[in-house]
Amino acid sequence: MEKEVVYVVSDSVGETAEFVVKAVATQFNGGSVDIRRNSYVEDAEDIEDVIVLASQNNKSVIAYTIVVSHLKEYLDRRAAEEGILAVDLLNPLMNAFEQKFHKEPNHQPGLMRKLDEEYFRKIEAIEFAVKYDDGRDPRGIIRSDIVLIGVSRTSKTPLSMYLAHKRYKVANVPLVPEVTPPDELFKVSRNKCIGLIISPDKLNEIRKERLRALGLTAQANYASFERILEELDYAEKIMKRVGCPVINVSNKAVEETASLILDLLKSGRRIT
Repeated sequence: MEKEVVYVVSDSVGETAEFVVKAVATQFNGGSVDIRRNSYVEDAEDIEDVIVLASQNNKSVIAYTIVVSHLKEYLDRRAAEEGILAVDLLNPLMNAFEQKFHKEPNHQPGLMRKLDEEYFRKIEAIEFAVKYDDGRDPRGIIRSDIVLIGVSRTSKTPLSMYLAHKRYKVANVPLVPEVTPPDELFKVSRNKCIGLIISPDKLNEIRKERLRALGLTAQANYASFERILEELDYAEKIMKRVGCPVINVSNKAVEETASLILDLLKSGRRIT
């Protein structure tokens, strides 16, 4: 007795087609059908191999997700010639999209997987930025794509998160006179390290606002000009020692600074 077989054919991985076939198969006595996946078909020869196999079994079906037009046409023609039932799982919906939305499909295989990979790269970068925020673990400096250094309130964390959404792994390190910078900071390539500076007046304004938001007195040492000048002077010395490019963030939005950072990484220029 011939076994019921569904040949899943795809010009990509074929996961979508296999999932659909399994969902349908469960509606027929628990889905005992034999599913055989044929992934990454690239030419007529690949399709011909499946046609030969399917033609040898009267209880076989071909279910396919092929978006490359000439491959789809070839499979349809050969299946018809051999009397094989071939089911296109994508084309009916693609046609509906074309008619209703007035758009043309790309006819490019693997786009779904590419989107998935991009998504997971972004999630990985965001998790990295959280884990290595504010100098929590110096090991992140070596593993990062970008290292941001600067005194407190120079937008290191917002910048890290913004760049993470663009799939860059970012670590940031606060520069504080009382805390020796981690050794890793002086071992990484200066091209991926960015120093962030800010004017004393602007930093004073930001820190006072921060203290007010926390319900603390604006006269605290954290916002005093003397302390700010001390921190900025210390930060400048560290940045010179690292030899990294420096960006003045005084009057820049996060998006603007991020754009400058990416330009720096690509060109290797220095900017202030």
